[in-house]
Amino acid sequence: MRLVVQRVSSSSVTVDNQIVGEIGKGIMILVGFEKEDTIEDLEWAAKKVSQLRIFDDENGVMNLSLNQVGGEVLVISQFTLFASTKKGNRPSYIYAATPNIAIPLYEEFKKILAQYTENGVKCGIFGADMKVALVNDGPVTIIIDTKNKQ
Repeated sequence: MRLVVQRVSSSSVTVDNQIVGEIGKGIMILVGFEKEDTIEDLEWAAKKVSQLRIFDDENGVMNLSLNQVGGEVLVISQFTLFASTKKGNRPSYIYAATPNIAIPLYEEFKKILAQYTENGVKCGIFGADMKVALVNDGPVTIIIDTKNKQ
């Protein structure tokens, strides 16, 4: 499981010219799954993301978590996080989980993450052609891979 976590002052995702998910201050998460991902990966990632101290305290130091600043969360599925570019110029997605595996993982991840966040979880639509807009605050961008926990 790979996540790209971005601290944002706002973010939205649009499908067919309609906004399906929108947040103000908080984090936008792009998430991709591979077939070996487990419920333990989902739990670990949800807890890690919710507790990341990436928001500024009164001294301008990144010392506060999402819940401490009343932040919101927008989660967007993105299988291309598992693109392999080792051979040629056309990315291969053989490491990305197929939809029959990825969709249940995505749905469960959103549920678990919602348990760790005070303002719920907004989301995109799995597999849809999504247009993502964001104002990256900082910029702060963190990449997390559950296969690299140690």
